[in-house]
Amino acid sequence: MEMNEILERLPKHLRNIIIDQPYNDYTEQDHAVWRYIMRRNVDYLPQVAHKSYLNCLKKTGISINRIPHMYGMNRILKEIGWAAVAVDGFIPPAAFMEFQAYNVLVIAADIRPIDQVLYTPAPDIVHEAAGHAPIIAEPEYADYLRSFGRIGSRAFSSAIDYQQYEAIRHLSILKADPYSNAKDIRKAEQGLAEIEACMDGMSEMSRIRNLHWWTVEYGLVGSLEKPRIYGAGLLSSIGESFSALQDDVKKLPYNLDAAFQSFDITTRQPQLFVTPDFAHLNKVLDEFADTMALRRGGLYALQQAKASENLATVVWSSGLQVSGVLHDFIAQDEETVYLTFKGETALACQDVQLEGHGKEYHSEGFGSPAGMWVNSPKPPEMHTEEDLHALGMKLGRQVKLEYKSGLKVSGVLRNALWREDKLLLLSFRDCTVKFENQLLFQPAWGMYDMAIGANISSAFSGLADPQRWGFAFPVPKEKTHKIVHDEASKRLHGLYAQVRALRENTTAHMKLYEIWGEFKNGSFQDWLLPLEILELLAERGGAEQLKTEVESHLQVLESESRDWQELIQNGLELIGTRGG
Repeated sequence: MEMNEILERLPKHLRNIIIDQPYNDYTEQDHAVWRYIMRRNVDYLPQVAHKSYLNCLKKTGISINRIPHMYGMNRILKEIGWAAVAVDGFIPPAAFMEFQAYNVLVIAADIRPIDQVLYTPAPDIVHEAAGHAPIIAEPEYADYLRSFGRIGSRAFSSAIDYQQYEAIRHLSILKADPYSNAKDIRKAEQGLAEIEACMDGMSEMSRIRNLHWWTVEYGLVGSLEKPRIYGAGLLSSIGESFSALQDDVKKLPYNLDAAFQSFDITTRQPQLFVTPDFAHLNKVLDEFADTMALRRGGLYALQQAKASENLATVVWSSGLQVSGVLHDFIAQDEETVYLTFKGETALACQDVQLEGHGKEYHSEGFGSPAGMWVNSPKPPEMHTEEDLHALGMKLGRQVKLEYKSGLKVSGVLRNALWREDKLLLLSFRDCTVKFENQLLFQPAWGMYDMAIGANISSAFSGLADPQRWGFAFPVPKEKTHKIVHDEASKRLHGLYAQVRALRENTTAHMKLYEIWGEFKNGSFQDWLLPLEILELLAERGGAEQLKTEVESHLQVLESESRDWQELIQNGLELIGTRGG
């Protein structure tokens, strides 16, 4: 991967899911598919897309004639403060959003097969590069993407969300492979349906993923009566960019209701949401963030962290961040009393791990109270060294401390840690922690490090300092299928290459007769190559007999295949041999 100053800022835990763009694996048919879609987009989308679409397309350096190379895109994208990386299909939603927070566009490296030109259920380079990239050149929208990435990457997923992600990825891989067995696809669809049937309620990630879908992927902007397209899923789908604006697709004003509207990636959407402008997107996002554990804190935050059954960070009101897997918590009268992390845990402040408090030290878990102290009106984190002394809390001395919840701590104070005038941590030896009839910590367990804070102010998915933890997003075990073409397909791709060479060499012409003869003799089931040949004939004139023959062949294909009919008609309109 060719680095630049934007990519250099990417944290290490994101880099291992980046792949090299397999540029040499694209066939000449793949390039022709890209060219067909992009020519159709450039011809049609300016009529229905956000006004900046064409201009932004140029700004991002995306070629119409060939699949873009990431290196070339990055040299141009960095001028608008962005970059692009290649990945293998669907990646975890949290990772996808975190890339956005760093101004990096994630591009699925594969391209849709020719039988999925109108719509593909899997992310591909058409969707990512031709859909997402152009609109990021619009500053207000780019700001929304960054904000969405920062907030979305910290949303909690439930344990079953992770299963759903794996099932969606598996199904999309099968559906994107034209050689997949129909039985395998049905089995994958059934598996996904079974997981979704078990989903009880909606996690933060599922709700914010809905917001992402109805804005970044399938968003409309403007008035309800006459909206325009800006969502990447619509900009990259020839079929849906047309159907989205028809009357049978319900248009709804974009607001927080969209967070509760689920979607189906395998089919066209029956309703879409319309934002009046890009500034409104940030307004709704901010409203949503207020509902998240990230901002709400308290018992809600702990409930979300526990339900995720995954790495999470809980923040005390002092600013102390504790990262690990939250095992359980005790509450009393809607207030937090005590919480326990199991396994490796790390302590941090302002997303920087505290020295001596990494997962190696807290390898067997971490437990600590939250709340106000008896005999002190101040929040615990506001106590100075003098305040502690006034309460009889001095280093090396036996200390007895009671919380208003009734929790009691007794031990020898060994250390106190402040950051920016906030008390973060008290450490004890020979310590006992009790709450009612529960023994929560005993001297035999070693040093007791106690988090300080009157309450739990925040919690979010993931780690405060992933680099010091040594965290990296796992590379998906199941890879997208690398299509192995048979000999007939390879011969067809060779004919595509010859047509491209003729297009780029305006002096050659008669070779088309030979190419057409090979195509007919090969009995290839293909509609795009005849369109490419007809385009050259229409541009250069002459060879009327060959032109008539190719047109007749396309008419036969139209009559024989309803799937190809719209594709051929659109192609003929682009060539100018049939009126739109």
